[in-house]
Amino acid sequence: MKRYPLGRVIALPAAAALTLGIAACGSANEQGGGQDGNGSGLSGTISGAGASSQEAAQKAWQAGFLDSNPDVTVNYDPIGSGGGREQFVGGGSDFGGSDAYLDDEELAGAKERCGEVVEIPTYVSPVAVIFNVEGVKELNLKPETIAKIFNQKIKKWNDPEIAADNPDAKLPDLAITPVNRSDESGTTENFVEYLKAAAGDDWPHEVSGDWPVKGGEAAQGTSGVVQAVTNGNGTIGYADASQAGDLGTVKVGVGDDFVAYSPQAAAKVLEVSERIEGRGDHSFAYDLARDTTEEGTYPIVLVSYALACTNYDDPAKADLVKAYFNYMISPEGQQASADNAGSAPISDALRKEIQPAVDAIGSGS
Repeated sequence: MKRYPLGRVIALPAAAALTLGIAACGSANEQGGGQDGNGSGLSGTISGAGASSQEAAQKAWQAGFLDSNPDVTVNYDPIGSGGGREQFVGGGSDFGGSDAYLDDEELAGAKERCGEVVEIPTYVSPVAVIFNVEGVKELNLKPETIAKIFNQKIKKWNDPEIAADNPDAKLPDLAITPVNRSDESGTTENFVEYLKAAAGDDWPHEVSGDWPVKGGEAAQGTSGVVQAVTNGNGTIGYADASQAGDLGTVKVGVGDDFVAYSPQAAAKVLEVSERIEGRGDHSFAYDLARDTTEEGTYPIVLVSYALACTNYDDPAKADLVKAYFNYMISPEGQQASADNAGSAPISDALRKEIQPAVDAIGSGS
């Protein structure tokens, strides 16, 4: 399978991750860029479903979209990436959000529904390894150690392997409680993909959106994992960094260094990642270099995708989805998600590359 380097197509945000500062809108509207205060003339409703980690960005996009399109309603159900892909492929939603690209079976099903599938990255976001251990504020963990913790081979916080990389921490003789997603999840798939690539034999499980290890604590959605870690002591989990809140976050071993998450560090991993060819002209799926040792790179990231059709049955739906996608990838939309979700926005170069895919959204193939 031929692949193309992604190169430097992710622009770094001007500010680091910020807490969501807008009121949560249950619905919102279209094409914010370039419209005047009287609205776009569009009207109607579209509904999407997918990644819970995309919820903060979707709220920001909805709010900006509503400003210029007061007669359009956009709904987004954060049911998880797996559920979002299933609904989109099955025709249960007008668009999808996913933290993993469609697998071969899903892609084939989506093409039956859609004609050519539009599958574009909307932002890059770090996945934080979050923890709550009384008296411990900072934590360095190598990928092998993270793998052993989540594979339940390291069971105590004062284990010598953890202590070796945290000589100044007062690690308690306390049981580790790993928290994972109970639902099929793109965040899980990205996290497991990292463990498989970076931890070697210490992570023997195959990559999947379903958590492979039995016996830990399971929680529904990103918010469920964050809540479970927050409410415990000795807990550790993984979540989109925009929702980590005040929890401790792990500095991850990369080469000889330990790297904290940031949008900038997350974006760097894409400089050595590649686009997958052979999925269609409008699919922009990427293989990520999870095992990089490049200095200053944070390798636990997700590329969040938006899914749409080139051939909707209803031309009005097609116009609304196209307008909403145009707002999502616009400079204004990208800044909104960066400010409110702490993500790394796409660059002008990538926007130019994916614009023909958005233009292809329509009611004919």
